[in-house]
This record gives sequence, C-alpha cells and structure tokens, in this order.
Amino acid sequence: MIKIIKPTISDIPAMQTLVEPYIKNGTILYRSDNEVATTIRSYTIIKDDDKIIGFSALHIHSSTLCEIRSLIIDEDYRRDNLASKLIQNLLDEAKDIGLKEVLALTYVDEFFKKLGFVIIDKEQIPDQKIWLDCSRCKNFPVCNEISLIKQI
Repeated sequence: MIKIIKPTISDIPAMQTLVEPYIKNGTILYRSDNEVATTIRSYTIIKDDDKIIGFSALHIHSSTLCEIRSLIIDEDYRRDNLASKLIQNLLDEAKDIGLKEVLALTYVDEFFKKLGFVIIDKEQIPDQKIWLDCSRCKNFPVCNEISLIKQI
C-alpha cells in the first residue's frame, strides 16, 4: 500500500540508498546522515508497504519563502504520478504554515511547470541559498539548473 508520511530517524539509511546514484551523478546534493537527521522534519517520504520509494524536503528560507529539495522517486514507480502527489503534499504543507512562495531548482523544469511553477532568473534567488547550498555542488559556479517559483 502506497502512503505519503513523515520519516523517522530509522528511515535515513534507506533514504540515503535511494538517493545515492543521483548524488554521484550530481543531480542532487549530498547530505550526510547527521544533516538529514537534523532536518528530518522537513522531509516527506513515500512508502510502498515498508519500502521507501521516494522523498523530498521542504526547506524554509524565510517567513514567506521555502524550497522543494531532493525530490527523488524510485525508477520503478515513476509512472505512478507519485512525484506530483508528493509535491502537492509539500505545497499543502507550505500553505498550511503560512508560506507564500515555493522555490525549486531542477533539471526537469517541465515537470514543475505542469504543477504551476514559473521560471525565474537565478538573480531572484536569495543570496543565502546560493552561497550555502550551491557552493557545495560539483557544478558550482557554472550552474545549469533551472530556477522556478510558485506563488501559493
């Protein structure tokens, strides 16, 4: 049975295993077990029975802006519309806590456009985002991700 839920600390090893290939190819930033643990409340996972098949995080930047991070769905489940359901869950969470804008940096802009996100110039992204996260990327400073935002 597929369910979208909040993870526990015991889910971290399975989350790390799922995301490892995408960290290696540079599409998702590496986060240590401790970093995931300290931000565990920002994550939402998708489970098929007891198997983690996807996750993402909602990272808050300010009282109005948050970011969807580390979106991953197991390849065997990608045709099931689970990524859209997970993002909608995160958008609902952002709205429920009073945020107004949701940022996404991605290589798959068409997916986010279908969910109502619009492309923005990277210069519109808060400086703290660029220097805290982007400087850790293997592609920095030549970023080829696409920046999108959605008003909620």
